[in-house]
Amino acid sequence: MFPEWKNWRHVVKLDPDKPANESLIEQVVASGTDAIIVGGTQNITREKVLKLFRLLKPYPLPKILEVSAIDAITFRFDGYLIPVVLNAGHPKWLIGAHKDAVKLIGELMDWTEVLPEGYIILNPDCAAAKLTKAIFPLDKEDVLAYARCGEKLFDLSLIYIEYSGKFGDPELVSYIKNGLTNAKVFYGGGIDDAQKAKMMSKAADTIVVGNMVYTESIRNLRDTVKTVKNN
Repeated sequence: MFPEWKNWRHVVKLDPDKPANESLIEQVVASGTDAIIVGGTQNITREKVLKLFRLLKPYPLPKILEVSAIDAITFRFDGYLIPVVLNAGHPKWLIGAHKDAVKLIGELMDWTEVLPEGYIILNPDCAAAKLTKAIFPLDKEDVLAYARCGEKLFDLSLIYIEYSGKFGDPELVSYIKNGLTNAKVFYGGGIDDAQKAKMMSKAADTIVVGNMVYTESIRNLRDTVKTVKNN
């Protein structure tokens, strides 16, 4: 069963293609974050995913694999996020890669552990945008329409607003959240201190921090958690 996630306020995303060691993992766990997502866009392999999982295994936090490459899937995580890129310019990232994965390993999956997420990529310069040929430019009505398609047409309970390394527009994120009925809004991108965490936690249901843990900004990680949970 996918872990109960709707009350998560703060999540750390770890990239298998970036260096990690026991010290880094200890700092992440000690921060008080609600869960850890393992996921990335470039050079993701099963070997790298397993290496990161072994570092995480001793800790009781929910460990979620965000699947971006079929050959990197390993059945050891507590749950699996499946991105459906709503503004993808290529159907592969809406349904094509998903069909290929189900064809290959669908009989092995415990579908109660799977949670699809509606991804909307809003940084045209990031690797995910280039990989998926994400559609730009988008005005706020376009973004809300994509989000509503995810919620109402695809019955997705999670909409992920992805700025990937760039701090986004809190007003836009709030506009999306307020325009949905039941779906939860995750936000990721550019959060590296408590102030940015506070701004986005007011706009989204859950914030996701990632790049900061690989820089000196990791010293701010615990403060981002405290700020969000006290907001």
